[in-house]
Amino acid sequence: MQERAFWLAWSQVTGVGAILLRRLSDHFGSLEIAWDAKPSELLAVDGFGLQTADTVAIDRLRIDPEKLLQQHERENPCFWTPADPDYPRLLLEIPDPPPVLYYNGTVDRLENQGHVPAIAIVGTRDPSDYGRRWTRKLSAALAQAGFLVVSGLADGIDTEAHTSCLNAGRRTIAVMATGVDVIYPAFNRNLSQRIINQGLLLSEYPAGTQPDRVNFPRRNRIIAGLSRATLVLEAPQKSGALITARLANDYGRDVYVLPGSLDNKRCLGCLDLLYQGAHAILGEAHLLELLDTLPRLQSDATQLSLLETAPPPDLAPDLQQVLQVVGNEAIAIDWLVQQTELPTGAVLSALAQLELLGLVSQLSGGTRYQRS
Repeated sequence: MQERAFWLAWSQVTGVGAILLRRLSDHFGSLEIAWDAKPSELLAVDGFGLQTADTVAIDRLRIDPEKLLQQHERENPCFWTPADPDYPRLLLEIPDPPPVLYYNGTVDRLENQGHVPAIAIVGTRDPSDYGRRWTRKLSAALAQAGFLVVSGLADGIDTEAHTSCLNAGRRTIAVMATGVDVIYPAFNRNLSQRIINQGLLLSEYPAGTQPDRVNFPRRNRIIAGLSRATLVLEAPQKSGALITARLANDYGRDVYVLPGSLDNKRCLGCLDLLYQGAHAILGEAHLLELLDTLPRLQSDATQLSLLETAPPPDLAPDLQQVLQVVGNEAIAIDWLVQQTELPTGAVLSALAQLELLGLVSQLSGGTRYQRS
């Protein structure tokens, strides 16, 4: 049975969120294996208690992963799970990737693989003329320079960012806190249709999901996770944009801030981020210069080039296959599984052997590897 069926099935289990799902996958090497685990075995996973393990045992009796997948594919045909090759690569690097990610629009696989660098633009729903003007200028500059702009389809800064990219003839991604078929705010219907035609709508919520205040802060982790860097262009001290910036910082991604005035309450959150060490944006050229220092993710061609110049030693075929995918940039286990098309257990075994041989190194957290 497809591993994606078990990502979907586990996402329906009460009390098992994105973080716990990631830990299950890492611990057992496969969510299919985890599905058959005894409650006592589940307790070995960090975060699992007796109550959660008992709930899992009950919920597994009512869920048939294969039938659930078939039904879901009929009702929500456009979705990815971390088991799918088109699942966004950068999201696999965060500790709580969405177990199911729905989309509507035109998929660009280079974007999903992280080879088109994505930059998040976030900010207040009630920007000043200064905030709107600089959002338009910076969004257009990024789009024309080949960056992909990611935002949240909200009023204000988000709307300006998406619109500027589309007007420049470039793609943009909107991460929603509703189903991709429920446009909120409603006045952005025309904008959402333009994004569908020229970009992508994304959400971790299935079709028909209506606005719920608790969903908006959660979607911010997807905006930050998709992006190599996050730009906060205008934000008061209590703003969802600051949540996105904090998450980006937690994920090891850069945060850039448009400086503002102390007299403007909309800028106080930005000034606080600057005080905490965020990079100041001093203009379009300055921003592009800063972003030019971001390390580029390795493409498959780059990895093949490395192999040609430094052939691996005499290894078993599965070890060679895994080593070919691991490069000098950190790569997540889920991404290795997708690229090698080997079972998760085989990939984990190969990584352990390659680490003993000194050919790869495990990074902190235990879910990413790179060449030694």
